[in-house]
Amino acid sequence: MTWSATERYRLESAPGGLALVQDLLNTVAAGGPAHRDLLADVADAQKWTDGAIAAWAAVTGRQAPRVTLDEAALRELRGFRDALREAAAVRAAESPAGDHPEIPELAEIPEHSGEAVLRLGVDGVVRLEVRGHGGHRLVALVLAEVYEGQRADTGRRLKACRNPECRVAFYDRSRNNSGVWHDVKTCGNAANLRAYRARQRER
Repeated sequence: MTWSATERYRLESAPGGLALVQDLLNTVAAGGPAHRDLLADVADAQKWTDGAIAAWAAVTGRQAPRVTLDEAALRELRGFRDALREAAAVRAAESPAGDHPEIPELAEIPEHSGEAVLRLGVDGVVRLEVRGHGGHRLVALVLAEVYEGQRADTGRRLKACRNPECRVAFYDRSRNNSGVWHDVKTCGNAANLRAYRARQRER
C-alpha cells in the first residue's frame, strides 16, 4: 500500500482517507526539479488511480471501487484537482504566519460535485457511500474524504506549500497548525533568503 504521488516528495501522508485527497493534489508536476504530472495522459492517470484507490481501501478497510478513466473523465479530474489545490492554498494563507497575496478568493474557485448516499451498515455505522461511474465516482470519493476531514477537523491541516514554485500538498502536524512550507529547509529557507535580499535592496 503506497501513496505514490505524495511519497515521491518524501512526505508523510495525511491520516486515514484524507491521504487520498493529499495524493490527488500531489499528482501535479511540482518541486525543483519538477516531477512529472501523473494525470498527464489516460495511461498514467489510470495507473495512479488504481494504486490510490487500493491504498484508500487499505487504510479505511472499505471495498475499493472500480474506476475507469477516459479522456473526458481525465479532463474533469484535472479541473477538480486544480480547484482542490486552490482551496488548499487558501488554508495555507489563513495560517498564523501571514497572508499570501497570490491566493484567490474562495468565490473564484470553481464548484465541483459528486453523488453519494448515507448508508447504514450491518455494524450499525452510517457511512457516506459514493456513486457514479468513471471520473465522477473518483471525484465523489475524494469529496467524501474532504467532508469527513471537515467533520473530524483534520481537513484544515491539509495545505499547499506557500512557495508558488512548489505548492506541494502536506499535512500540517504542528501543534498550532501554523505550518506553511512542505519543507522548511528548502522552501522555507529559500523564501527567507528572498525576503532578506529584498530588504537589502530597499536599503
